[in-house]
Amino acid sequence: MRPTQAMMAGGEGPIGKHGKFLGGWGGFGGQPQKGIIMYTLSANKQNPFAGAGHAAVFNSWRRFSAQVLYVAPPMIFFYYAMTWATDRNHYLNSKQGRAEFNE
Repeated sequence: MRPTQAMMAGGEGPIGKHGKFLGGWGGFGGQPQKGIIMYTLSANKQNPFAGAGHAAVFNSWRRFSAQVLYVAPPMIFFYYAMTWATDRNHYLNSKQGRAEFNE
């Protein structure tokens, strides 16, 4: 009596007494599925940049408009705060500012 032959993953030889093949990776020798239709297009027939400019413009606008209310108000506030601080510093270091606060 002979023990059952081991099924090697990825083996290409016949398995069992009916000549079933296990097949390589992805093709395990089962019945082919029905009702699945797959179409492919050759790589040299494809246009990889089709609509890329259009999508880039509108996707950028969508992302910008979604984030502008989180970014713009703090930037505006800190811009005006920095402008005020710079002007105040210039005034305090000017002749009039020193005369006003260095009595």
